[in-house]
Amino acid sequence: MDREIDVSFRRKQMLRRTALTVALVALIAAVFVWGPRLIQPSVARARIRTAKVDVGPIEAQITASGTVVPEFEQVISSPVNARVLKILKRPGAVLAKGEPILELDLNESRLAIEKLNQQVELKQNQQSKAKLDLENTLIDLQSRWEIKNLEYKAAKASTARNRELHRQGLLSEERLREVELIEEKTAFELKQLEESKRNAQASTKTQLEGLALEMKTLEQERVEAQRQLELATTKSDRDGVLTWVVDVEGVTMQKGAALARVADLSAFRVEATVSDVHANRLSAGLPVKVKINDELLAGSISRVNPAVTNGVITLAVSLDDKSNALLKSNLRVDVLIGAERKDKVLRIKRGPFANGEGSGSAFVIRGDTAYKTPIKLGIASVDHYEVVQGLIEGDEVIISDMTDFMHVKEVKLK
Repeated sequence: MDREIDVSFRRKQMLRRTALTVALVALIAAVFVWGPRLIQPSVARARIRTAKVDVGPIEAQITASGTVVPEFEQVISSPVNARVLKILKRPGAVLAKGEPILELDLNESRLAIEKLNQQVELKQNQQSKAKLDLENTLIDLQSRWEIKNLEYKAAKASTARNRELHRQGLLSEERLREVELIEEKTAFELKQLEESKRNAQASTKTQLEGLALEMKTLEQERVEAQRQLELATTKSDRDGVLTWVVDVEGVTMQKGAALARVADLSAFRVEATVSDVHANRLSAGLPVKVKINDELLAGSISRVNPAVTNGVITLAVSLDDKSNALLKSNLRVDVLIGAERKDKVLRIKRGPFANGEGSGSAFVIRGDTAYKTPIKLGIASVDHYEVVQGLIEGDEVIISDMTDFMHVKEVKLK
């Protein structure tokens, strides 16, 4: 049968369990209290860069990417449909004003001009014929009018005599009426001839004006065709360098198609692109610095394209020194746009610790420990960020990349 456990034994067992529990709780508490200190992250001072917050001027700059292009580039287009017979110059050739670049087959254009010449001559003949017809018609009408006018005068005189005879009772009423009707008829016919003469003059005038207008139109077409024929010689309008030309002989070029490009490589400008997030801060006249290697060339924004394409704004930069030896066509450059300037603000040197203006965190050094501190940055220049909140003058800040330590509140410095 079972026996009851001794009381002293049970007391010892309970004391042992209680001591074990207390020891375990104490160990856990020690881990939570001293553990973080024992495993606190650290970084060697030699591996970080630091900077102190100071007061000074700052100029906000927007960084854009740009391409150096000739300030003037002429595109020579085909003024007519023509076939390329011969390429006289190749890209890179130095051109003088008036020097031909291509030889085009212009027989079709010359035939068109000859056809226009024939049409102009035909209209001139039609105009001369219309004038001659008018003169003949007027002569005929004038002759008929003069004859009818004589008849009218005779009828009028006859009527006057017959009225006198009627008054004396020597002529009947019926005969007098017949004579008066003859006078009225002759007057009416004379009036018709006068109307016919006026109508012939007006009609011929309208016809001549129409022919003159048609001839003027043909003259303009002929002048334009001759101008296009002269342009089709594909000559350079100024001194420059041939940057591109059609490279296939025998190809037929449609009217308006580009044949060649001539650039003036004595002066350059910069075409730049920038994100549309800066749209409200961009305007013509803002100062610009173009970075080529380690050199900075000054300039200003001359034009901002109002259209946004795929989140990108295009702008043109005019350089103060357009002929600088560093400028080369199609050279990729960095464009620094001076958008805003402040003369006396808290600032910190730029570094990987921040991605730009806005809220973030930085590690501020106090003794041998760097403490994570919320900060707010304002405008940024090439070298500095504006400090809006979180730091004071004299604070030493780690400006190296501290992404790996953003989960902790402090970092030990060794």
